[in-house]
Amino acid sequence: MNHSAPTVDSPATFQLLRSGDEYFGALLAAIEAARRSVRLETYIFAPSSVGERVREALVAAAQRGAVVRVLVDALGSRALSEDFWAPLHQAGGQFKWFNPLALGRLAYRDHRKLLVCDEAVGLIGGFNIAPEYEGDGVSRGWRDVGLRLTGPPAAELAQEFDVQFARADFKHKRLQRLRPARHALTGADNWKLLLSGPGRRHGEIKRTLTQDLRAAQSVQIVAAYFLPTWRLRRQLLAVARRGGRVQLILAGRTDVWLSQLASRSLYQRLLRRGIEIFEYQPQVLHAKLFLVDDAVYVGSANLDTRSLQINYELVLRVTDPTLAGQARALFEDIRSHSQPINRQMWRQSRTWWNKLRERWAYFILARLDPLLARWQLKNLR
Repeated sequence: MNHSAPTVDSPATFQLLRSGDEYFGALLAAIEAARRSVRLETYIFAPSSVGERVREALVAAAQRGAVVRVLVDALGSRALSEDFWAPLHQAGGQFKWFNPLALGRLAYRDHRKLLVCDEAVGLIGGFNIAPEYEGDGVSRGWRDVGLRLTGPPAAELAQEFDVQFARADFKHKRLQRLRPARHALTGADNWKLLLSGPGRRHGEIKRTLTQDLRAAQSVQIVAAYFLPTWRLRRQLLAVARRGGRVQLILAGRTDVWLSQLASRSLYQRLLRRGIEIFEYQPQVLHAKLFLVDDAVYVGSANLDTRSLQINYELVLRVTDPTLAGQARALFEDIRSHSQPINRQMWRQSRTWWNKLRERWAYFILARLDPLLARWQLKNLR
């Protein structure tokens, strides 16, 4: 992997990071090379050996004069003490909690993961700063996907971080719910930064993906948590109905049992329409990778209601032949470690108890969770 020092004016480049080992190697290398600025945003930052290594790199960057700012979600990182960041404060760095914990606003979380160094090198994806992500995703460590990028997309990420850092205290005005959620349509011919978050409009990720699916002939999706909206499900079924191929790699092992149950409630109708489903077996699946014809989506957003309509999320959509080739190869590698779900065997294995649990899980995540989130947004002050 090329870790030379690009500038903000350099052409955009993209490189998939296929494992935690690759991701943390790229993350530490980027921080160690930074001279002007480091911006780090994550949902989970666990007090751990990998967390300490990242903190040490951030402190060293601040000590050599870089402006270092860290934004961490207060709920996702509730196990992390404020004291953990004392060395960074002493070195002149800044740390903020996003949406400090309060009973009436728990629903809205910053689920984004990004690093930007010198506004020229960026990392995004699904990786949190936690030990379970270390490894190759097969013999050890959760399976996830990241993206290293350089050039103009990194500068755009830096600007978006600054907006999120400024609103970290989450003190929304009473009528914010009536305003459109902020979303980005910036980019070049072959890349676009997509955002989602709370508000009257639910974000550009869902809309752009829906538009791509309308004309798609080939869809390959790796999704740790799969509970797409009705419109997205309809578009996936339409691809299969017009003779296209839709392949889904979902979680065989999961850290969120309720999400897996809800996903499985959809299997029978998807299989009946010719959609292929595989479940990843070796490790917990945490990846988010969508390949629609030649468009590659990589970022923090899961293909579920919470990511598409509630959380703050960030995805980069790229149409680049080299990256599309990397994504197809990675999809096939993940599929080689996955078990295909046979339609007839799946139908025969469903007991009434299985179906009842799956329907309740679907109701909780697809209906109740959004309802409670809307209630909290309505009552925010």
